[in-house]
Amino acid sequence: MDKTATKKLTIDLRKNGYSYNLISQKTGVSKSTLSNWLSEFPYTPNRETIDRIGKARAASSLSKSKIKLQSFAEAFAVAKKDIDTLSKRDLFMLGLGVYIGEGTKDGHIIRIINSDPRVIKLSIKWLESVCGLTRDHFTVRIHLYPDNNIKECLNYWSKEIGVPINQFQQTQIDFRKNKKMFKRGKLPYGTAHMTIKSNGKKEFGVFLARRIIGWINEVLK
Repeated sequence: MDKTATKKLTIDLRKNGYSYNLISQKTGVSKSTLSNWLSEFPYTPNRETIDRIGKARAASSLSKSKIKLQSFAEAFAVAKKDIDTLSKRDLFMLGLGVYIGEGTKDGHIIRIINSDPRVIKLSIKWLESVCGLTRDHFTVRIHLYPDNNIKECLNYWSKEIGVPINQFQQTQIDFRKNKKMFKRGKLPYGTAHMTIKSNGKKEFGVFLARRIIGWINEVLK
């Protein structure tokens, strides 16, 4: 079973009332990884879980889960008020901050790399709204591990970031056996490398790459 299917199975088991211990036993996924995957999903212990861990522990786990979910809900509500409506200036600085952290800075190419489609989607919005690019300027190459499903990952990224599959380059598979093995379980859809092509317009080529470097130099002074 590949990692995408495994993660879906763990979510289904959690929603059906299984504890981390039982899910770990059924799937082989560590409890620390389960905590990352499942912390925001509601949990009500089922009969099997109660029989295995006892009513007292099950009740305690349920109480802690409800408190945690309530805390998330309250924090998200406050955060929404904190952010309010993003202005174009907000988007400019937010996108630039993302590029400082995730973008290529050699002054020759514009590329942003991330495993979170929300970050890539925000970067596309930034480049379209602030820099004047259109959707046909974006190309994407996804980097996967051998146990990822290529077709499923391509469809996932295309749907999430709004870039047609025909603008995706050949997928790269990382066959190195000792290279960040821990990421295999945490990156079910791999990592996207989103790159800009100028389409013959000089203002969207090297000049824009250097312009972005100029913005970075200004804000980091």
